[in-house]
Amino acid sequence: MMTLVTGGAKCGKSHYAERLLENFAGKKYYIATMEPYGEEAMAAIVRHRKLRAGKGFETVERYMDIDGLVAPEEFRLPRGCGILLECTANLCANEMFKDGRICDPTEKILRGFGRLKDISAELVIVTNEVGSDGISYEKGTAEYIRVLGTVNRLTAQMADRVVECVYGIPVVRK
Repeated sequence: MMTLVTGGAKCGKSHYAERLLENFAGKKYYIATMEPYGEEAMAAIVRHRKLRAGKGFETVERYMDIDGLVAPEEFRLPRGCGILLECTANLCANEMFKDGRICDPTEKILRGFGRLKDISAELVIVTNEVGSDGISYEKGTAEYIRVLGTVNRLTAQMADRVVECVYGIPVVRK
């Protein structure tokens, strides 16, 4: 079962996503994609670690190359595990702007999500809704919003269930 959890900032996505795996009986992995750049990122990482402490997750820091988590030559997630990946927005930015160049990581990210879905018993992917504010942004940011929107749309198509968190209320969309 693959669930995509989406919503705006501070809307309860993380809490809801963790609850989805709360009663999962097997090994549970939390794939953290936020690179620790600056104090704000570190504060968010510390906050998320505290929130999931004691919930049975093994944390895997993975900022890019998600599909490598199922490749035999790297750390390998076991078949039938539970996976919470947080979050697509960070993963997309990390892939898109690596090495000071802009690329479109859509296929690479979706391939990784497909591999995670294939090996896991339960996969929960958290993403952000960043393209609804109607504000015009500079070219690089506008391209990021477009690419993340495409990744989110295609991930939603792959998912068995899509849930939008609105003011802490989960609303099932699919």
